[in-house]
Amino acid sequence: MAKRTSTFVCQACGAVHPRWAGRCDACGEWNSIVEEAAPSAEAPRAQRAGKGRAIDFHDLATHAPDTPRTATGLAEVDRVMGGGLVPGSATLIGGDPGIGKSTLLLQIACRMARGQPTVYISGEEAVEQIRLRATRLGLSDAPVGLAAATNVGDILASIDRADGPRLVVIDSIQTMFVDQLESAPGTVAQVRASAAELIRVAKRRGIALFLVGHVTKDGAIAGPRVLEHMVDTVLYFEGERGHQFRILRGVKNRFGATNEIGVFEMTDAGLMEVPNPSEIFLAERSEQVAGSCVFAGIEGTRPVLVEVQALVAPSPLGTPRRAVVGWDNARLAMVLAVLEARCGVTIGANDVYLNVAGGLRVGEPAADLAVAAALLSSLSGEPVPHDTVVFGEIGLSGEVRQVTQADQRLSEAAKLGFAQAIIPSRRSRRKGAKPFSPALRVTEIGSLADLLPLFGHGLEARRAV
Repeated sequence: MAKRTSTFVCQACGAVHPRWAGRCDACGEWNSIVEEAAPSAEAPRAQRAGKGRAIDFHDLATHAPDTPRTATGLAEVDRVMGGGLVPGSATLIGGDPGIGKSTLLLQIACRMARGQPTVYISGEEAVEQIRLRATRLGLSDAPVGLAAATNVGDILASIDRADGPRLVVIDSIQTMFVDQLESAPGTVAQVRASAAELIRVAKRRGIALFLVGHVTKDGAIAGPRVLEHMVDTVLYFEGERGHQFRILRGVKNRFGATNEIGVFEMTDAGLMEVPNPSEIFLAERSEQVAGSCVFAGIEGTRPVLVEVQALVAPSPLGTPRRAVVGWDNARLAMVLAVLEARCGVTIGANDVYLNVAGGLRVGEPAADLAVAAALLSSLSGEPVPHDTVVFGEIGLSGEVRQVTQADQRLSEAAKLGFAQAIIPSRRSRRKGAKPFSPALRVTEIGSLADLLPLFGHGLEARRAV
């Protein structure tokens, strides 16, 4: 019987199938299965014989030196990376097309090239195109080595040497290919093999490696999750094209904290750092407008204040609309259900629109109370006091639950001039716990019903109708 020389691999999840099918049984994607050459089943001779070199083991008390880091020249990037780039690390950065990934990495490469050898290798653009972008950004005098290449073997031959570069940017990993594989660039096998070869050389030579990854329509990095497992750091570059702000978010970091964010503003001169994002997100906030509430959130270790906007309007449709930008649709549905079931506030027949101003996406449950306040404000026509910040998690029984790092949230609010805050009640006060910031007048509530008196007159009129 002839030996099978090809397999069928799903390009979405990496599952291997014995034959082609229109739909992947593992992840449910349609038309994602591609035929690829089967890998060799023969094990190396040393492994077949059960022989190998003995490895050394160390105890937990062994002292290891601090991880060396190199500043990128952009403080916001250093914050997300945990203090700077680590030699021998591999960083994967993903984002929507045109969001600014190549611009950010070119700025990093040009700033770091003045202190160490740096190369920028593109598989999507010609060298002249990269030069034009650098000229537009005012970085044309930086000593960066540029190349347009897609063959991983050629790239390794150029960087795998003692006097090679200390920083390498690959834009993008989906355009790279390895000669030994017959599959096309961008397939699961090519992406996995190309990344493995580049990471192997980067760790052996102490090269800081940046890999650009394409994203799917759902916003996840294209290809199987194995690529994210192979690298040390995974960054997502987020933002709406209609907004000038961009968010660099760390979702994985072996050398620092995760969920840290860096904020940038897209300008004609490239990406400019925003050292205090709270002031920027609240800069265009209108005073005494119903449906607006300031939420004090935490992104990584950084407190960030953003404006939550809600609009509740009568619906001419049989099924009212629910539109959300920057928050979770499921949590909005939960907050609306709790307001109706536990507080007697009828919103179901209205269209509901929710927006987090500035293009930031909020994922923590602490925004529940701010969303509820914005909804009640829009429904009643009573504005939330302009100098008030709100945060707290809402449970299904209507209770308001405590959230982490409340002191940091309140300190940031006081620093920006807010005078009062509505927060969850601290039911179990620790002995010796410090009081909240004296600059703020803090109102603690235990249930969502305690929030209704703030919008009393408008809500009573609505409920009477």
